[in-house]
Amino acid sequence: MFHSAARVSYTATVSRSTGRIIPYVVSTLEIVPDVAQRFAALVATEQPRSIALSGGDTARHCYELLATADVDWSGVDVFFGDDRWVPVDDPDSNEGMARLAFLDQVLPRAVHSLRRAGDTPDAAAGAYDHLLRDAPPIDLVHLGLGPDGHTASLFPDSPALDEADHLVVATGDDRHPHRRLTFTFPAITRSRLAVFTIAGAEKREAFRRVRAGDTTAPAARVRAERIIWIADADAANDA
Repeated sequence: MFHSAARVSYTATVSRSTGRIIPYVVSTLEIVPDVAQRFAALVATEQPRSIALSGGDTARHCYELLATADVDWSGVDVFFGDDRWVPVDDPDSNEGMARLAFLDQVLPRAVHSLRRAGDTPDAAAGAYDHLLRDAPPIDLVHLGLGPDGHTASLFPDSPALDEADHLVVATGDDRHPHRRLTFTFPAITRSRLAVFTIAGAEKREAFRRVRAGDTTAPAARVRAERIIWIADADAANDA
């Protein structure tokens, strides 16, 4: 079980692709009345020079507040932790959502599009993989949690869960309507800080599984230099 401001020790399995050894993970749970407000305040405090964005309704609420957060975006490189293989102006695009919510207003130093990284999903994944390898570790990776325990586009039973050598892969299955591009666990492990935002009672069971260390919930397998879980009471009422 997680505790507020708790240090949780893990045995880390780190592949050669990460280039980093993490002997323990500092994992902190914050239960807050407004997840989006706390996330925006955290980004303003951290002042990351690079950030990887997420998708979904909770992320959208977070990003709408980033539009007015006290962050010097002119020095920030923006990446995407996952996205669907759809045009950026499609309603299902994570990048399109983030652009509407705040990116087109704050004008970061660079926006590194997943969808526009290549002409096919596999080509885009390969190009983005090289981009990450050539860049410093990302300061802040934003992650969500699905009711099935997935994070980024790392879904239960996906072959991407066991990817040890690539930082970005193309993935997809019959349960989801679009092919996707996603950071792998090694890519997230390279980051300095992973921040989960979790809101709503529909996430409660998945979050309970993650806190119990149930690795059939992919989010339970995330490792990073630091992890902060920001949850509301509906999602973490038994924490």
